[in-house]
Amino acid sequence: MTGLRPRFWEMVPLSKLTPAEWEALCDGCGKCCLNKLEYEDTGEVAYTRIACRLFDGNTCQCRDYPNRKRYVPECVVLTPKKLPKIAYWLPATCAYKRLYQGIPLPDWHPLVTGDPDSTHRAGQSVKGITIPEGLVPEEDWEDYLIEETP
Repeated sequence: MTGLRPRFWEMVPLSKLTPAEWEALCDGCGKCCLNKLEYEDTGEVAYTRIACRLFDGNTCQCRDYPNRKRYVPECVVLTPKKLPKIAYWLPATCAYKRLYQGIPLPDWHPLVTGDPDSTHRAGQSVKGITIPEGLVPEEDWEDYLIEETP
């Protein structure tokens, strides 16, 4: 993680981060790439094991991150400007959401540990548990709900 200011996430507002710093906040959990169900009556967001068609469930990375909007037009490109409107569907562990809410990064976050695999070792990722969205009809997604870890 070269080119990043030391402990930038503690001192720099989200809107003032460099593109590299913004991207470095991602812990690689893969939860944002899961299909979610939002219940209109309660506003609750439920996570499913069904992952975006570009998601690699073994690495918890997008197979074509730079071009994802081209292949998945509904993919949300997270920016500091969009964050206030969509933070509610980000997982509680998400660095973007936590910092937006004034909560520090968790001890297992790769920026804290210096280890890109610390998220997986801490059991905070969806590595190895996802199903590609093309394999499950949308009307059956409720059968694949998972509990989001705090």
